[in-house]
Amino acid sequence: MTFGAFLSDRLGALVLRAACTAAAAAFLLATGTSPGVLTIVLIAWLFVAAGALAADYFRCRAHLEELEAIMDGLDQKHLFAECAPKPRTAYERRLLALMRRSGRAMIGAVSDAQASQREYREYIESWVHEIKTPMTAAQLLCRGTEAETRRKLSRELAQIENHVERALFYARTESPEKDFVIRRTTLADIAAQAIGHHRTLLIQSGMRIETEELDCAVYTDEKWAAFLLGQLLQNAVRYRGASPVLSLSARLLGRQVQLTVSDNGIGIPAHELPRVFDRGFTGSNGRARGGSTGIGLYLCRRLAGFLEIDLRIKSEEGRGTAVLLTFPAGETLSKV
Repeated sequence: MTFGAFLSDRLGALVLRAACTAAAAAFLLATGTSPGVLTIVLIAWLFVAAGALAADYFRCRAHLEELEAIMDGLDQKHLFAECAPKPRTAYERRLLALMRRSGRAMIGAVSDAQASQREYREYIESWVHEIKTPMTAAQLLCRGTEAETRRKLSRELAQIENHVERALFYARTESPEKDFVIRRTTLADIAAQAIGHHRTLLIQSGMRIETEELDCAVYTDEKWAAFLLGQLLQNAVRYRGASPVLSLSARLLGRQVQLTVSDNGIGIPAHELPRVFDRGFTGSNGRARGGSTGIGLYLCRRLAGFLEIDLRIKSEEGRGTAVLLTFPAGETLSKV
């Protein structure tokens, strides 16, 4: 708090005090008080008033600095009222009591919201596991149909499974630490898992997969990394061009590993690139081709953040897109 702001807050009281002092001086002069004596009294009064004002300013500033230090030292800022020092005046006591009532109400509201969110997340996870049973049954029933019908049904069921899996991972991102298992694996294993999971989609879309130097070891959660890669595979299929080709290659960057996922699809307009990771953003390509939810790349960015993977995207409209995933370094990162 600056001294100017302090004076501004007390401007009314200062003006009233000055008016009272002027009125008292006029009264003393009218009653025969010597001007010299009155001058001495006014000067003494001015020094006393200025000293009291300065003392009040330094006291308020020190108190505010103490409160700011307490606030800065708290991990949970909403507990500030509970940790504040003992109030010095009746006004401060009343104000602190109101702050504590407000804080308790907010904590209760947040707790209720968190409980509701947790219940909803648990319901989504339960629903995802339950829906897999009829989906598996539907896949078995497809085998008894003619080839063309089986192909179409398999494709639609694969799409449903991808959406269900996305819903499950979206729910889990609220508390990812409960499902993380960081261990040493290879990009080849992650790629094989992602490609195998989306094999039907890749085959029916005519997508050709090329891999290079994927024997690099990384330290990550294999399941989450495979899901992330799977979202990129789905995007490559959705926005493919003629004779689609998807390339996966890796290179060492010191003790880090960078995986590049590139395609020769329709690409992304340059002005849309800064927004592709925004939740719900579908872009001109998504609106033109349909079926886009704007969730896939948003989830990729969230998962990459949890896995400490640097995720970047480069694209040229009409020529393709490249996504670069740089995995964090491990103490013994090397090729296997």
